[in-house]
Amino acid sequence: MTTAFDIFEQIVRRTQAPTITATEDAAEPPMSPLHPFELRNIHPGMPVKVRKLFDDGHGAEATFHAFKFVEKIVQKHSGSREIGRKLMMTVFGKANPIIKLNGLANPSEEDEQEGYQFMFAGSVAAIRNPGGHEITLSDDPDVCLDHLAFASLLLRRLERAGYK
Repeated sequence: MTTAFDIFEQIVRRTQAPTITATEDAAEPPMSPLHPFELRNIHPGMPVKVRKLFDDGHGAEATFHAFKFVEKIVQKHSGSREIGRKLMMTVFGKANPIIKLNGLANPSEEDEQEGYQFMFAGSVAAIRNPGGHEITLSDDPDVCLDHLAFASLLLRRLERAGYK
């Protein structure tokens, strides 16, 4: 059953869509019935709070909570009580990782492990930390979706390695 609120939400979402410059003959593309999270394939295990914050226009806060969630998942699977960049550098360290993303059987797999070590650590340092320490961050929905897609990539890589 469609409620008045559903109709209102559809109207609001259309007004926030980016404007498309087109010729007079071009038809306006149809609006997708999918939520931006589905369009961008945001990880379905992301906390409900993240989607609510995004829907309410709080992109920076949604990003912050998504990366806090990633950190909590890493802590859970590693058993570590460390936080932030130190957690990621320790847990994914190439020499003796607590969380192994592959078999580390050859230089290519070692490089992948190290690459993800820096991706996880970088996500905390460059994306999550500014959200925890600054108050003037952008709530741009596209920037938020980029961040959430990156958090989703990290979560999916953990899952592919058997950390569910």
